[in-house]
Amino acid sequence: MGISMATAEAWVERWERQQQRYAIDREERFDVIADVVEHATAGLARPLLVELGCGPGSLASRLARRTPNAEIVAVDRDPVLLELGRTHHADAARWVEAVLGDAGWAGALGLDRAADAVVSSTALHCLPEEALARTYRDAAALLRPGGVLVNADHFPSDGALCSRLTAHVGRRRQEAAPVGQALDWESWWAAAARDPELADAFAQRALRPAPGDPDEPLTLSRHVRLLRAAGFRQVCTVWQYGQSRVLVAVT
Repeated sequence: MGISMATAEAWVERWERQQQRYAIDREERFDVIADVVEHATAGLARPLLVELGCGPGSLASRLARRTPNAEIVAVDRDPVLLELGRTHHADAARWVEAVLGDAGWAGALGLDRAADAVVSSTALHCLPEEALARTYRDAAALLRPGGVLVNADHFPSDGALCSRLTAHVGRRRQEAAPVGQALDWESWWAAAARDPELADAFAQRALRPAPGDPDEPLTLSRHVRLLRAAGFRQVCTVWQYGQSRVLVAVT
């Protein structure tokens, strides 16, 4: 049984405000991702975009507005977030449930051609290193030659001094950002679980294995090494504030 548009809209709006607590200059980062996608797909009649860890569709919906001629496939492991995205942003993407890094997740997308861009925002840092390495390899295999992977996430700097400095700069910027009465991560999930309309989705969520957590955040240089090992030819940072970066890898 699906949920109402009003319920989806309410929880997605709360999700948007909640995420502002954790993503520095969130709208600017979305704009940068869209800029890269726009550049990588210039001249294509119907570019194919894949979003990894799409949640309830924050990035997919913005990309759909920015590149209305694109086909977007949005993948996540969480049935609650997918149900919200599928309802509130029904026309933005084709929504797929799959566990990134697991065997066969890329095949579950059902792509009929090579992707032009694979994008992600504040999602891949949750993957243990082995699962991240597989995800990078599979993403490279999904992309056409010259396609891009665009990942906006937390990338700690290498070296203790630079890591502390970039973390401090980002923390100060985040502390200055207005969040009003926005729920934090734990409070959002606790409140959503009490909504009767989401009961079925939460019941499905309870049946899924809990995601693994990385032992410690991977540094920027470690991400670059994994991307190159996965087959990406070039890797560069196109935007940064503190430890928050938009990293682009090209096949």
